[in-house]
Amino acid sequence: MKIITSAAELKAILANERAGKRVGFLPTMGALHEGHLTLARRAVSENDIAVVSVFVNPTQFNNKTDLETYPRDVERDARLLESVGVKYVFTPIAEEFYTKEEMEQRFQFDFGGLDQVMEGKFRPGHFNGVVQVVSKLFQIVEPERAYFGEKDFQQLAIIRRMVEVMKFNIEIIGCPIVREASGLALSSRNALLTDEQRKIATNIHAVLAESATFYSQTTVGELHDSVIAAINRHEGLDVEYFDIVDGRTLKSIDSWNASEDIVGCITVYCGKVRLIDNIRYK
Repeated sequence: MKIITSAAELKAILANERAGKRVGFLPTMGALHEGHLTLARRAVSENDIAVVSVFVNPTQFNNKTDLETYPRDVERDARLLESVGVKYVFTPIAEEFYTKEEMEQRFQFDFGGLDQVMEGKFRPGHFNGVVQVVSKLFQIVEPERAYFGEKDFQQLAIIRRMVEVMKFNIEIIGCPIVREASGLALSSRNALLTDEQRKIATNIHAVLAESATFYSQTTVGELHDSVIAAINRHEGLDVEYFDIVDGRTLKSIDSWNASEDIVGCITVYCGKVRLIDNIRYK
């Protein structure tokens, strides 16, 4: 495995190697866990060359403290990626990856409204930074396939729109959420939880999973309110939002008959740690 910090070097290496080969790509912000490694294994097994980026992208953070406290351990990440067969790890330096103008001005993109709900509503500008960094990475790596986790459900929908709008010839592969035995969705942010908070946080998925067993017996509004109330009853948990949406448009639905693709997306604060999760109802 080779660690590369220069975009020009990575482009040159891939240009020399890729003839007749398929490149699989996984963009990450590091602090890797088994969820990332599951995606990396797929990238390795389904392609001839697997490339993973490890880059805490500053332009997608609207909270400076969140950026500063985001867990980082590139050496550990590289060892994990090598263990699953990744060939190249790209770890760009922000000041070299972006121009001064790119760092200072918000990236503009037509999201078709996908950025106005859920995460976009509570983290204005976040998805502008996501599209900015992923589009630049796609231009550098030029993969045939790119892998994203379904835990970040809204991000996956936006990446698919980006590929369509910007006409990237890339297959976007969504991979199921990987969970701990307790049900807690794997996340780099879990490293910020205390042992007690980890136990408390398992109630997020427990409540969502239970709601999926009786959703059809109640209204969308009643289920929405009951999920929020059930999670907030646990001391240390505070729901920021819970939206029940069409899985394609991300628009809120008011009837279980409104769509054949319905997902409940949630963000919960466990102490000061912000955790996201989702559950499929249909």
